[in-house]
Amino acid sequence: MSISKKTIKDIDVSGKRVLMRVDFNVPIKNGVIQDDTRIKAALPSIQYLLDNGAKSIVLMSHLGDPKKDSKKNKEKAEKSGKEFDEASYIDGHHRLAPIGSHLSGLLKKPVEVTKSCIGEEIAQLVNNSSNGAIILLENTRFHKEETSKEASERETLAKELIKYGEVYVNDAFGTAHRAHASTETVAKYLPAVAGFLMEKELEFLEEKIVKSPAKPFVAIVGGAKVSSKITVIEKLLEKVDRIIIGGGMAFTFLKSMGKEIGGSLCEDDQLDVAKTTLEKAKEKNVEFILQTDAIVASEFSNDAETKTVDIDSIPSNMMGLDIGPKSIELFKKALSDAKTIFWNGPVGVFELEKFSRGTIEIANTLAGASGAITVIGGGDSVSAVNKAGVADKMSHISTGGGASMELVEGKVLPGVAALNDK
Repeated sequence: MSISKKTIKDIDVSGKRVLMRVDFNVPIKNGVIQDDTRIKAALPSIQYLLDNGAKSIVLMSHLGDPKKDSKKNKEKAEKSGKEFDEASYIDGHHRLAPIGSHLSGLLKKPVEVTKSCIGEEIAQLVNNSSNGAIILLENTRFHKEETSKEASERETLAKELIKYGEVYVNDAFGTAHRAHASTETVAKYLPAVAGFLMEKELEFLEEKIVKSPAKPFVAIVGGAKVSSKITVIEKLLEKVDRIIIGGGMAFTFLKSMGKEIGGSLCEDDQLDVAKTTLEKAKEKNVEFILQTDAIVASEFSNDAETKTVDIDSIPSNMMGLDIGPKSIELFKKALSDAKTIFWNGPVGVFELEKFSRGTIEIANTLAGASGAITVIGGGDSVSAVNKAGVADKMSHISTGGGASMELVEGKVLPGVAALNDK
C-alpha cells in the first residue's frame, strides 16, 4: 500500500545537495544519549542517499526547546536556592555535538556539526563538500524564527536553509504536526519528498489505521484524562468495531455510568462528555469496553498496600491504579480475533512496578497477535512495549506521539501536506 506523497525513491539525488529534516530530539544526560531510537530510525534514509550518490546531506533537527527549558530550570534552581548556569545547561542539553558523534559511529563515517544553522561559513562548507559529506546543523530551535507563528519570520529562516540543498527530504514524522521553518516552510521552495521513516509512519497510521483498517479493528486508548483523548476516541468510534478504555480516564466513564469509584482519578467536568461518548458508541454499534475490576491502593507508591476489587466495590479511601485479573481476561478476549489493533496509552500506572501488570499483559497480548496489524501510537505505549521486551513483535511503533494522535484524529499535518504529491 503506497502513500499519496512522493518519497526519496521518486527523485534523482545523484550529485545533488540534499537538505533533510530528521528528528534527533533524544534524551541526553551529561552529554550522553540515553535512547538513540530516533537516530537509528533515520539511518535507512541517510544510507539510501549515500548509496545513490548524493553530493552532500545536510541534516536539520531540534533538540528540546532551549529557551523554554532554560527558563523552567532556572526557576526550579532559584526556588531551591541554587545557582543556575544557563550556558552550561544549554551545552549539556541542547547542543547537537553528542548526536553528531553518535551518528558518525553508527554510519562509520565523519559527521560535521556546525555551530549554527545559518551563515556564510556554513554555506561555504556545504558548497565545498562532496563525496557524500554529512553535515549536521546546530539545533534549529536556537533560532526563534523556526517556531514563529509569523509565516514571514519562518520564511526568513527557510530562505537561508534552502541555500544548502537542491532537494528537501522530510523524515521527521515526530514534528510533522508543527508548521515550523525546517518542517514545512522549506518545502515550499525545493522539491520536497518523504524519507523512509515518514513513508512508513504514513503507510501504517494514515493508510492502515485511518483510511482502510482490516476488520475487526480494535483500539485501546489509555492515559489519565478524557479531555486529552476525547477527540481521538470520537474519531476512532467511526472506524473501530471495539474500543477498550483504560488508565485513569476509565474512571470518568465509570462514574458517568453511576459507578462508585472511590478516590480514583476523575474529571468531573467531563462526565457529560463521557456519557455522550458512550451513547455515540451504542448508536454506531461499537463495543465500548471498560474494566470490571481494579487493583486499588491508598497512594501512588510501590510500597502501598493493594487489593483487587470489583469495579463496584472501590473503597472510598482508595483509588484504582491498574486493571485487575478479570479485566485482563476481558481485554484479551476483545483482542483475540482482531485484524487491526491500535494502542495509545497505558491501562494503569505502569511506571510503578506494582501497577504495571495490566499494561505489560496488553503488550504481550499484542506481541502474540500474529494475524493482526499492531500499531503503537507513540507516547507511553512505546515505553510499555519496550519495558515488556516485545517492541520487535509490533508491526509499527510510531516515533511521534503528538503527530500520530493528530493524524488519527483526522487533522492535516503541515509537514506532510507540504510534501509533493505523486
